[in-house]
Amino acid sequence: MKRKIIQINEKLCNGCGNCIPNCPEGALQIIDGKARLISDLFCDGLGACVGECPLGAIEVIEREASPYDEKKVMENIVKQGKNVIIAHLKHLKQHGEIKLFNEAIDYLREKGVENPLKEEHPLHHSGCPSAKTVSIKRNEIRDSVNNSRSDSYLSNWPVQMKLVSPYAPYFENADILLAADCVPFAYANFHSDFLKDKVVIILCPKLDDSIEDYIEKFSEVIKSNNIKSITVLHMEVPCCFGIVHIAKESLKRSGKDIELKDITISINGEIKNH
Repeated sequence: MKRKIIQINEKLCNGCGNCIPNCPEGALQIIDGKARLISDLFCDGLGACVGECPLGAIEVIEREASPYDEKKVMENIVKQGKNVIIAHLKHLKQHGEIKLFNEAIDYLREKGVENPLKEEHPLHHSGCPSAKTVSIKRNEIRDSVNNSRSDSYLSNWPVQMKLVSPYAPYFENADILLAADCVPFAYANFHSDFLKDKVVIILCPKLDDSIEDYIEKFSEVIKSNNIKSITVLHMEVPCCFGIVHIAKESLKRSGKDIELKDITISINGEIKNH
């Protein structure tokens, strides 16, 4: 599979070892005076080691690599003791890797090893507040006759494709709305007509520079969860149709057969097709 993983420039590496303590997964070792990636299975591709290299010899790239294996990592982690377990669990949480965090907790429980964080299956991570995973509860009764104010139907946070975690709990059994950034400004009844009862992800295929990353992330959303349907909502301008490509390619890579709706909104705020 193609995924993110670290790459070490041997010409720049001087074997200082600064990267080693910041890789509790055990993917790095100093061999023959150079830092080496000893196994694709141990590297999560999150790059905690990158910032510790004084010579800039480590970078995160995307290439064909064996899938990261949390169970094999935990076998190595547990042997190194409590502090390494703590470092690894915090590392996963800070990067929003909740699915892997839960797998690590389950491994500790199965092996009868004490969980030093005393924490079970979190619903969100403790990193940047803008990327904190939140499921928003909404009242069942809305828009009463005596209230002209329209209520919000937003049920998840974050909403930006760059910030969402593929393993956020609100994706399970969800109807997903993949919407262009501009749509809510053009279509007045966006909340009531499209957002209600859906989990939303927004992006701009023209201004964002991570189309391939978006495909990889959205395919992971689909693969890791039971998704009921996907609605793609975009503007009529040509560049906006890139969202359709992202959705279709992600669905193809996931290997799943899920209903996909493609809806176009005109610049004057009308539905052009349904």
